[in-house]
Amino acid sequence: MSKTKDDLTFLEHLEELRWHIIRSLIAIVVVGSVFFGMKGVTEGLIMGPTNPDFVTYGLICKLSQSLGLGEGLCFSPPAFAPQNIGVAEAFTLHITVSFLIGFVAAFPYVFYEFWKFIRPGLYDKEQKAIRGIVIICSLLFILGVGFGYFIIAPFAITFLLNYDFGGTNIPTMASYVGSMKMFTLPAGLIFELPIVVYFLSKVGLITSAFMKKYQKHAFVIILILAAILTPPDIITQFLIAIPLYILYQVSILIAKRMEKKREKEMN
Repeated sequence: MSKTKDDLTFLEHLEELRWHIIRSLIAIVVVGSVFFGMKGVTEGLIMGPTNPDFVTYGLICKLSQSLGLGEGLCFSPPAFAPQNIGVAEAFTLHITVSFLIGFVAAFPYVFYEFWKFIRPGLYDKEQKAIRGIVIICSLLFILGVGFGYFIIAPFAITFLLNYDFGGTNIPTMASYVGSMKMFTLPAGLIFELPIVVYFLSKVGLITSAFMKKYQKHAFVIILILAAILTPPDIITQFLIAIPLYILYQVSILIAKRMEKKREKEMN
């Protein structure tokens, strides 16, 4: 007779978690290996924001023209020839980038494995309340990574490569890949804010009133972040700031909805 989830010991729970992690890692390795085999595609993806023909630069230029600003907002990255330092660096970076892309592509399955582990510990009512959580979380993560890749990275890379402080910039491929990870993966996690707020408000750890009280502070932080990452003009700063602020406002609405739902259940 098989054990139910409630009957498992702590060590058996750990064993089950281990297998969820193993299956997740296998998925990442398989997808990463596919991208490793497609060297041209992988290199094109990671180096995309350094290409003057990258879609973001063209769209910003079209926006500038449609606003009657001519080429006032148009920009493109400087000539970029990153160097590999070390005999094996090119090979190890190829592996790193392949599995970085593999992780992003396999994220829906990775989160599904995580969800399968925690789902049996929830009541039926709770499972129904967060039906579709895998799809929503995966979509938000992919949107966040896309935001980092198509919006943050082009502005940040152009700014950083053009920045001068008493010397010549000689970027390495390793530093570039590290920067791309910083621009994309954290953005994917930031876009999970509505989900985090959903669960925190569900258990009463955060309220819409609290978020409204500090929304001005949040907006200032977002503007500072946008100012750091973008060239010194107000329009491009708002191109980054507005989506993040909308995300914050959506989180407030989610918290408010959860409060009403909790009050209804208590009554």
